[in-house]
Amino acid sequence: MSPKIRRCGYSLSLTSFAVMSIVAGNCFGKNNHSQANKPNIIFIMADDHGLQAISSYGSKLIQTPGIDRLAKEGMRFTNCFNVNSLCAPSRAALITGKYNSQNGVLRIGDRLDEKQKTFPMILQRSGYQTALIGKWHLESEPQGFDYYKVLPGQGKYFDCPMKEKGQPWISGNTGGKIEKGFITDVITDQSIEWLKKTDPQKPFFLMVHHKAPHTPHQYPPKYSGLYADKDLPLPSTFGDTYEGKNEQLSTGNAGFSRLDHIYPDHFTEKIPPAMTPDQYKNWAYQNFFKGYLRLVASLDDNVARLLDYLDQSGLAKNTIVVYTSDNGFFIGEHGLFNKMWMYEESMRLPLIVRYPGHIKAGMVNSDLVSILDFAPTFVDYADCGVQPELQGMSIIPLLNGESPNKWRDGIYYHYYDQYEVPEQEGIRTKDFKLIRFLDGKDKTFEELYDLKTDPGELKNLYLSPHYLQERNRLETELKHLKEKYESVNKAIAK
Repeated sequence: MSPKIRRCGYSLSLTSFAVMSIVAGNCFGKNNHSQANKPNIIFIMADDHGLQAISSYGSKLIQTPGIDRLAKEGMRFTNCFNVNSLCAPSRAALITGKYNSQNGVLRIGDRLDEKQKTFPMILQRSGYQTALIGKWHLESEPQGFDYYKVLPGQGKYFDCPMKEKGQPWISGNTGGKIEKGFITDVITDQSIEWLKKTDPQKPFFLMVHHKAPHTPHQYPPKYSGLYADKDLPLPSTFGDTYEGKNEQLSTGNAGFSRLDHIYPDHFTEKIPPAMTPDQYKNWAYQNFFKGYLRLVASLDDNVARLLDYLDQSGLAKNTIVVYTSDNGFFIGEHGLFNKMWMYEESMRLPLIVRYPGHIKAGMVNSDLVSILDFAPTFVDYADCGVQPELQGMSIIPLLNGESPNKWRDGIYYHYYDQYEVPEQEGIRTKDFKLIRFLDGKDKTFEELYDLKTDPGELKNLYLSPHYLQERNRLETELKHLKEKYESVNKAIAK
């Protein structure tokens, strides 16, 4: 769709899973299956793309026909969640299939140990052609890829250097050869070029990692007219007063979280003079998110372009296409931008999967899915058998339309303090969320939300006597999940 016509509208345990799957064999042993029977996989990951900015998820902000095509032709998940909503930690959880306490990447700046087993290594050893193109952001050199071409650090939107396999790897934040053009276009171009060179007799796995719509919101001129003549609608929780919430949100600096405290370097335009706090908050919302949505528009156009290539090349039929983001994003909800906080918009991920002839078109799934499930799912599709260190679960039964008798009842989340946001851990079930803020060794603050009656997470029920039984149950389960996922012997990580 042309930018001119876009419109702004108003558990199954790990042990049980291993026992059930052991018959599949192991990719580090004999491969008993023809390579031709294995599907190709393209994994498209955006950066900071909240599902509120995807029209197939009901967005009131933007139309995204490219991404929506995947939803029409595949399965859309409504309850997929991150386990640590911050760029580098989420990418480490994705690539290793393990919680950050196990993979060692707790915060941005931490280095992923190259010796750790990752699921691309598993696929590569099973005969897959593997490639990564786009944002990496894990400091160390990517492993398990026949080819990579990645951004140094965060990269930049125009004329960005890219670090190609075979060049000396000195630092994750430096080096590379400049690629002329807008980086979302360049990443798509490079991905298509790699696909053209693959061996048709062997399956491939391609990670297309976009920078968009991460800050700074710099976009091609052709998108500058989007939203130029109208204001974006405000989310229903825009005026959250933070009553009952952690005091660091209401009284702290919060320049990386609150729109009324947002640091000036987040804007691409000069801040108007003499504004009241409310005027500044509203101006910040309009300025920041119009740029954000223009980047989403360009991202969607490039998703469509990649899908068109799959059709034209004949690859679409046997290729799984996955669309997701490294984390969610606040688009003004609670008066916030960015991520980190364990509220829905930050923790929830878009997840859409298409596999023609295998996944029924137009399906919607509401089971609790984790970013940790991506690794075992891809390994399962590649028929690689059990990898005991993976802490997620294969979602192939869900993609097949099945309802497993035993599936997880809760998602465990653990964010480590960074960017003026305190450490927090919690559990998200189908109907409730418990958040525990670890403000100090002997100081905690808890929040409890009934997501059925309060989906906006405005009323903290932790001290409500009517929810005492549910609170105790969640606290017990949180303790269990923390021990299960964070007390694993780290020796298996290497």
